[in-house]
Amino acid sequence: MKIGVIGAGKIGSTLAHLYTAAGDNVAIANSRSPDTLRDLEHQLGRHAHAVTAEEAARYGDVVIVAVPFGHYRDLPAEALAGRTVIDATNYDPERDGHDDELEHGDVTSSELIQRHLAGAHVVKAFNAMRWDHLRDHGRSAGANARYGIPVSGDDPDAKWQVFDLVEQIGYEPVDAGALAEGGRKHQPGTEVYTADLWADTLRARIGIEGT
Repeated sequence: MKIGVIGAGKIGSTLAHLYTAAGDNVAIANSRSPDTLRDLEHQLGRHAHAVTAEEAARYGDVVIVAVPFGHYRDLPAEALAGRTVIDATNYDPERDGHDDELEHGDVTSSELIQRHLAGAHVVKAFNAMRWDHLRDHGRSAGANARYGIPVSGDDPDAKWQVFDLVEQIGYEPVDAGALAEGGRKHQPGTEVYTADLWADTLRARIGIEGT
């Protein structure tokens, strides 16, 4: 699969490492320029190349967004139209600035990203586990128990695509519902955020039937 990654911080680069190791082709971008990612490109190996954000958006069958949430309006909406976009961001008012809609609980951060990326299919995932645990805790498909990754989204086909990607790197996807309800269940401040739960425990905590 071809995967675009916008954001080369801890989460973005960790996912790029995991997917290139699994044999996927990855185009990764940051907010500066591809030249600033040459060392990372070399580390990732032959399955990866550094590009601009718009190029990463157009490259990927799936595009992972792992930028600070406050920069979501900079995402190339036209280039991402029609694609599955994995939202791995989290709202942090001290870093991102206060947003009245989020502060009042009117919407989730993923709904705001979906509003900006009106032509894309946004699925929230990979936001609730620390980057180093995400790197280290994946288990083979034959393992008796796997850590769960909550997944929220409104488009069923896009969610199944993300479920497959979660399983590919050694985790069990747990369906947390739609963006409006599910996003609230695994955002910062919830009992499952950074809790590193086995899939069955995660499923019970969020109260949604899993896959």
